[in-house]
Amino acid sequence: MEKKFVTTSFEFQGYKIVEYEGLVRGIIVRSRSIVGNIGAGLQSLVGGNITLYTELCENAREDAFNLMIEHAEEIGANAIIGVRYDANDVAQGITEVLCYGTAVKIEKE
Repeated sequence: MEKKFVTTSFEFQGYKIVEYEGLVRGIIVRSRSIVGNIGAGLQSLVGGNITLYTELCENAREDAFNLMIEHAEEIGANAIIGVRYDANDVAQGITEVLCYGTAVKIEKE
């Protein structure tokens, strides 16, 4: 599936939804390493963007997004609408990142 057919809205301009395939999701659970925590702690002393955590969060979101796309392809969808992210702490230092949306089939109008 091309990433251009993934949106947070509920339609694609110039396309019509011809079939709803259902909910799709990608879930990833990540933990911070001791080394990463120490490095981030040092960065927090200086202030500003804590790049180690930013990179960890961005990678987790990207992985969850890609898993969601794989799930949609498995059930025959060619697009995903209403995409959202959610994150929850599973335990101290362990976070679940969820990317979800509605898998659909679309056709050019």
